[in-house]
Amino acid sequence: MTRLLVDPSLRARLHNLDGELEFCDETGRTLGHYLRADRYRELGYDRARTEFNDEKELERAREEMRTTKGLTTAEAIAHLESVARKARGGPES
Repeated sequence: MTRLLVDPSLRARLHNLDGELEFCDETGRTLGHYLRADRYRELGYDRARTEFNDEKELERAREEMRTTKGLTTAEAIAHLESVARKARGGPES
């Protein structure tokens, strides 16, 4: 990710970066959006909650972790992929 230093002059032109901003080119085409770091994290958590909101599945996973010694990285990845496929309605395999 490219890092951009925001000096006081640019910060003032960007309304002190207090809210959400839309960056556009000279034709008005949207190039991107700016969100404060706390808002960006909040949206990420909201998305995660919608992806993993099945309480029964969550409790099953917690119980599995309590009763096992853990998973290898490959096993954890395979399990998470299986959960994601199930959430999307695909085959669990």
